[in-house]
Amino acid sequence: MPHTAPLSHPRFDAIISDIDGCLGPESHAPMNADALARIAAWNRRAVERRDLPVLTLCSGRPQPYAEAMCRVLANSAVPCVAEMGVWLYDPRDNRFIIDPAITPSDLRTIRDCTAWIEHELLPRGVVIQPGKTASISLWHPDTAFLLSLKPTIAARIASEAWNLRLSNTVAWLNLELTHVSKATGVERLMSMMGYQKARLAGIGDTMGDMAIREHVAWFACPRNAAEGLKRVADFVSPHAEVEGVEDVLRTIAA
Repeated sequence: MPHTAPLSHPRFDAIISDIDGCLGPESHAPMNADALARIAAWNRRAVERRDLPVLTLCSGRPQPYAEAMCRVLANSAVPCVAEMGVWLYDPRDNRFIIDPAITPSDLRTIRDCTAWIEHELLPRGVVIQPGKTASISLWHPDTAFLLSLKPTIAARIASEAWNLRLSNTVAWLNLELTHVSKATGVERLMSMMGYQKARLAGIGDTMGDMAIREHVAWFACPRNAAEGLKRVADFVSPHAEVEGVEDVLRTIAA
C-alpha cells in the first residue's frame, strides 16, 4: 500500500473488518506479513494523529487469535469482536469481555454438544477448533464430507432442544448460541465506544459479514467475496484478500 496522505477530517471513526478472506486467506496458507505491516502503519498513524479511522476486527476466530491480530495490526485504541460476538477484546486496557447475555445454562449446552461431537464425530475424523468458549467450530480435511454432516448435527440440535444455530463458512461448520452473533458483538462494540452507524465503515467477504454491513454506513469487499455480499457493497476491490483491504483503505483515504 503506497503512502496515504492523512485525512484532516476522517469520514469514519473506525473500520470493522473480518479476518479470514480479508486480512488473511480462507485457507491455512501463510499470511502476507508485508501487507499486514503496512496496515499496522495505517493504524499507528490513525492512533497517533487521529486523522484516519482505526481498522479493528470482527471475526469468528477465538479470542486469543483476534487479540494477536490486533497486536499485529497495531490496533491499540478500538476493541475487536471475537468468536462471533462471544468476546470483546479491549486493547486499551487488555480486557476480555464476554457477552453478559451468555448464561451458565448456555455454557452447559456448549459442553453437552461438545461431548456429543467428541463421542460421535471425532472418531470420523472431525476436529474441534481449539480455543473457543461459547461456540464450536468443526473441521475435516474433506470439506464435502464435513458439510454432509449438517443434517445429522441439525437433527441432534433439534432433538436436544439446544439453543444453537448451525452454519458453515468455506471450510468450517459452526455451532453458535442463537442469541450471540457478530451482530450482537458489533452492537456491544458500538455501545462501548459511542459509535454511530453513520461514522463506521466495514469490510467482509462472506454472507456472515452481513452483520457488519448492517451496522456500518459504508461497506467494502475484496474481489474474493461472495457474490451476494458484493451486491450490497458500496465498493468492491479488484484485488483479493489483504491486497483488497489495502485497496479499501486507499479508497477511504482518497
